[in-house]
Amino acid sequence: MSSPDPDVRAAVKAALARLQEVAPGHAVEVRIPPYAAVQAIPGPNHRRGTPAAVVETDALTWLALARGELEWTEAVRSGRVRASGARSDLSGWLPLFESDSGAGKVRLT
Repeated sequence: MSSPDPDVRAAVKAALARLQEVAPGHAVEVRIPPYAAVQAIPGPNHRRGTPAAVVETDALTWLALARGELEWTEAVRSGRVRASGARSDLSGWLPLFESDSGAGKVRLT
């Protein structure tokens, strides 16, 4: 098994940090395995156990969402994003970067 790509890891973490900047809070846990997970989105704080709201996807899908290259509804409909619980719809917070800004640029292959 190969180790996670450091460029992808950096881009994922930058996009998750940006989500926390624009949508501070602890109501939703956003998981991008194996790279990172954060809590964001205003609402009730999650402290222990399984979060009430979870979003999980792969790194390249997350980066495409963050840059506006993929629509939230399409990602959920196609099963590329798994979202459950109140406040787990991130469409109002995306995209996090302009697709040509260079932020989080990783080649999507």
